[in-house]
Amino acid sequence: QVQLVESGGGLVQSGDSLRLSCVASGGRFSDYEMGWFRQAPGKEREFIAAISWSGGIPDHADSDSVKGRFTISRDNGKNTVYLQMNALKPDDTAVYYCAACSICTPSNPAEYDAWGRGTQVTVSS
Repeated sequence: QVQLVESGGGLVQSGDSLRLSCVASGGRFSDYEMGWFRQAPGKEREFIAAISWSGGIPDHADSDSVKGRFTISRDNGKNTVYLQMNALKPDDTAVYYCAACSICTPSNPAEYDAWGRGTQVTVSS
């Protein structure tokens, strides 16, 4: 079973950028599709983006909340998936999770096989 560890979160100001990283171990990273989700207090876990093992055309959420500002990428040589977040807003404040699945519907969190513990992102106005 693959283990995932996120990093890169923190406290930033509105308009800033952050790049989150998620390092995988204990499995063959290139076997997995990787996804990023977030969860704000009192809200459901929200899909942000996913990327296949080949790094082909990534799947980004179509919602206006993240569209055009967040970009997923991966480096199989480093067993790492990234989430570049630009033009951050206070509404982006949440715990951000990466997840791995062998075969799944990318936007469905219930179909993922492994999750990291998350990294907190707080955006002040």
